[in-house]
Amino acid sequence: MKKNVCLYFQVHQPTRLRLYRFFDIGKDSHYYDDFANRTILRRIAQKCYLPMNKQLLETIRSCGGAFKVAFSITGSALEQFERYAPEVIDSFRELAATGCVEFLCETYFHSLSSLASQAEFKFQVETHKNAIQQHFGITPTTFRNTELIYSDSIGAAVHELGFNVMLTEGARHIMGWRSPNYLYVNDIQPELKLLLRNSSLSDDISFRFSDRGWKDWPLTADKYMDWLKAADGDIVNLFMDYETFGEHQGADSGIFEFMRALPSTLLADGGFEFVTPSEAAAKLSPASALSVPEAISWADEERDVSAWLGNELQQDAYNKLYSLTEKLSILMDPVLWSDFGHLQESDHFYYMCTKFFSDGDVHKYFNPYDTPYEAFINYMNVLSDFMIRVDNAMVEKR
Repeated sequence: MKKNVCLYFQVHQPTRLRLYRFFDIGKDSHYYDDFANRTILRRIAQKCYLPMNKQLLETIRSCGGAFKVAFSITGSALEQFERYAPEVIDSFRELAATGCVEFLCETYFHSLSSLASQAEFKFQVETHKNAIQQHFGITPTTFRNTELIYSDSIGAAVHELGFNVMLTEGARHIMGWRSPNYLYVNDIQPELKLLLRNSSLSDDISFRFSDRGWKDWPLTADKYMDWLKAADGDIVNLFMDYETFGEHQGADSGIFEFMRALPSTLLADGGFEFVTPSEAAAKLSPASALSVPEAISWADEERDVSAWLGNELQQDAYNKLYSLTEKLSILMDPVLWSDFGHLQESDHFYYMCTKFFSDGDVHKYFNPYDTPYEAFINYMNVLSDFMIRVDNAMVEKR
């Protein structure tokens, strides 16, 4: 039996906040740094999205459809593509037309709503599903939560929303002696099948590829194939940020050449088959149920949700934000709902993380603020103005 390889890429760009001062509160309700959002989006489009989409399209065609990949693209990213780089959406549509690409569903705003509000979570999932249908003519059947956040209860809720397959992290503290290289099922709802990320082999590409101090540098397609062969189990799930290609790992690192060589190398060997998540779930038999009572994710050494909710700053911002859910449900104001959605983006809470040690450099790389305290102050200034707007709208409604 051939070993299955499932390649999945996350596409997300946050809606960055402008420098919002205390004296802006109640006076100026435009929260976003339009210049930074446009500049960064255009840069990454040129360095990653457009060249990598073109390369994947060529690979799919040259391999006669034997090469397959999966994407989830957040609503926040889709909005910025429409606004600043519509050609990126066109390039994803070309990939969709091949029939070799699966588009996954997730929270529209890349939010933490699965931890906070079942109603808001459902709303964002349905909104994202509709956006994927609108842009690509595809109804997603596989779910990928923000940052691979998962627990037994979240999985059961996802199944209630109509999904039978979900992606998450093969976190060591929940796997124990078991391998992530098998299909599992949700402990509460066994009809929900789970595909688990192989963190070591995924991170070899997304984090270690250009590290000249890494003992296995340089990484070649032949070397990587040997590692895949040595992996146990039925399937190796390689899940990573799409911005790995050209942005996090620059073109001069050889990352594009590596990804060009890998599919043909594996297929020429004859011992591998590329599958999408839905194909893998339909093809493989589950090894067992997986018990995950507390939420896990693919972030940091802990593989939990502490990257977003691990300190008092983050928890204070999170609690104040989601305390507005009931009022917004009464108001049903589309402008307020849109701002509420963008303020939920998990990135804002990530910027407030005070972790250091092994994960400090990762947090610093993705953080536009000099300190997490600056991120908190800026966010809370914005949130204070937003809360005033919500309260004023409630008064007007009465």
